[in-house]
Amino acid sequence: MFIRGIIVAGAFITAVLLPPPALAQISDDVVKIGVLTDMNGPAATSTGQGSVTAAQMAVEDFGGTVLGKPVRVIVGDHQDKPDIGAATARRWYDTEQVDLIVDVPVSAVGLAVQNIATEKKRMFIAHSTGTADFHGKFCSPYAIQWVFDTRALAVGTAREVVKRGGQTWFFLTDDYAFGHSLERDASGVIAGNGGKVLGSVRLPFATPDVSSFILQAQASKAGIIGIAGGPPNNMNEIKTAGEFGLLKGGQQMAGLLVLITDVDSLGLQAAQGLLLTTSFYWDMNDKTREWSKRYFAKMNRMPTMWQAGVYSSVINYLNAVKESGTDEPLKVTAKMREKPIEDFFSRNGRLREDNLMVHDLMLVQVKKPEESRYPWDYYKVLAKISGEDAFGPPDPACPLVKK
Repeated sequence: MFIRGIIVAGAFITAVLLPPPALAQISDDVVKIGVLTDMNGPAATSTGQGSVTAAQMAVEDFGGTVLGKPVRVIVGDHQDKPDIGAATARRWYDTEQVDLIVDVPVSAVGLAVQNIATEKKRMFIAHSTGTADFHGKFCSPYAIQWVFDTRALAVGTAREVVKRGGQTWFFLTDDYAFGHSLERDASGVIAGNGGKVLGSVRLPFATPDVSSFILQAQASKAGIIGIAGGPPNNMNEIKTAGEFGLLKGGQQMAGLLVLITDVDSLGLQAAQGLLLTTSFYWDMNDKTREWSKRYFAKMNRMPTMWQAGVYSSVINYLNAVKESGTDEPLKVTAKMREKPIEDFFSRNGRLREDNLMVHDLMLVQVKKPEESRYPWDYYKVLAKISGEDAFGPPDPACPLVKK
C-alpha cells in the first residue's frame, strides 16, 4: 500500500508539473466557410452555384464536422463589384465569424477581399482570382491562391504557341486588373521566346459588341490573336472572330483563360482548334472522372478548374484544421505547407512560402466536332507543364519570400 501510494502521488505530481496536452481550439465552436462568388453575373456559370456545390461536397465528404465541431457553408454574391466584395468580407469576418472565404471571381474583387482578410487576420483562399500580384507585391500570410495565376496561363499558352510557330501576336485584353496581368505576363513570355507583340486593344468588361475590336485584331495581320480575359468577353470574341472569317484568313486564336463551360456554351463548331491552358480537366483520369460525375449529378454540367479547385482547397483546409488542432489561420497554413498536395485536382502540388499553391498544368486544344466521342469530350491534352515551369520562382516583391 505504501509503495502504491508513492506511485499514485508521483503520478499526480508529474501531471501537475507537466504542461497540459494541446486542446482543440475552434473559434465559436463552429468552422464557417463563406463562398463569396458571382451568383447571377458573367462568371456565374464558371463559379457561382457550382463553387457553392463543390464546397458543400467537400464538407459532406469530410463528414460535416472537424475536431468534433460542425462545419457550415454560407454564400454571398459580390456582383463583380470590389466594394460589395470587401463589405461582405468585412461583415462575414466581423459579425458572422467566418473562418475562411473561398472562390471570389474577378481579380479586382479578389484583391479587395485580400485586403480585408489581411486586416482582420482571417483566411481567404482564392480560386478564380488570377492576378499574379495576389502572391506578388500584394501577398499576405492570410491569403492563398489555389488554382492558377496569370503568369502560369501565359507560360502555358503563349510559350507553347510560340514554340509551335506562332511568332506574331495581337491581344484582345479585358480592361481590368486580371486582363492587364494576362497581357503583361504573356507579352514577356512571347518576347522571351523570340516572338513579337504587334499591338493590343482594351475591351470593357462584359461589353455586348466586340465587332470593332475583332476588326482591329484582323487588321493587325498577327498570326495569333491572344485573348487576355475571361467570360463573357472571351466567348463573344471567339464567336465573332469565326463570323468575320478571321480563322479562315489564317489567323489563330489562343485563349489565355478559357474554361470548359465557355467551350460548352460556344459549341465545338465555333471553339474547335482553340489552344488554352488549364489546371483541371474532368476526363483526364479515373480520379477526375469519378469526382466530376458526382458533381455532374448535382449540377448537370462538368466542373471548371475553379470549381474543382474549391473542393480541393476546402478538403485540404479541413484536414489542416484537424491535424493542427485549431482553426487559427497561421497555424492552419503552416500545416498545409508541411505535405505535398496530391488529389484529383492537384498533381505535384505544394503550398509555397508566398502562399501560392504550385501544381502541374496542361496545354490542351479544343477538339473538332467529329473528334468528340461523348458529351463534354472537348479537349486533347497536348502537353503537361510542370508547376515549377508554369508558375516560376516566388516574386521577390512579396514580403513573405526569404531574401
